[in-house]
Amino acid sequence: MTAALEISHLQAWYGESHILHNVNLRVEKGEVVTLLGRNGAGRTTTLRAIMGLTGARTGSIKVNGVESIGMPTHKIAHLGIGYCPEERGIFSSLSTEENLMLPPQLAGADAGMSVAEIYEMFPNLLERKNSQGTRLSGGEQQMLAVARILRTGARLLLLDEISEGLAPVIVQGLARMITTLKAKGYTIVMVEQNFRFAAPLADRFYVVEHGQIVETFASSELSAKMPVLTELLGV
Repeated sequence: MTAALEISHLQAWYGESHILHNVNLRVEKGEVVTLLGRNGAGRTTTLRAIMGLTGARTGSIKVNGVESIGMPTHKIAHLGIGYCPEERGIFSSLSTEENLMLPPQLAGADAGMSVAEIYEMFPNLLERKNSQGTRLSGGEQQMLAVARILRTGARLLLLDEISEGLAPVIVQGLARMITTLKAKGYTIVMVEQNFRFAAPLADRFYVVEHGQIVETFASSELSAKMPVLTELLGV
């Protein structure tokens, strides 16, 4: 079966700096996979490299079997990938609903979630639909950043530190969101520092260190891997 995402021998640079060294990972359709690692390990760069947002890249990145390493970013997005960066990118001068309606549907992708479906999943956004982007809380901005992607029809979601700096009640809401999206068949790759948030949600884990994958294991192996994770991450 064709993987949702298959990365082979990926190298990536920012200018002269060689950041990713021979990264190999595979994500099956409908899986939730978490990239663990310390800050600066190369996890965010891996997501950015998938989207073509780094400098030079070599190796292979296949999205649903289509080689994307030579494509520009907008063409990569049209393969059905939604990237939610750490900085969220909410337009402060636009209302919640205007932000939500901004990205177009991806050509050739499945129909995205309707606005009604999005408001059902994120009732906070319905309450704040006429509020300016700047007036939303951090948690509401994070929900809006993910909701905006769901409207486009993307089925492979790259989520970078979505729980960072948010109140526990908001983090619980994001965990429910990921569980719901997984049940709907979405494929999710998360970069997470918050191990307690990521651990119950992911099917598999990759540990990144110095731009390389140093460990990979399934959720069923988590308890056995805790000593290694404590050493690598200080969990």
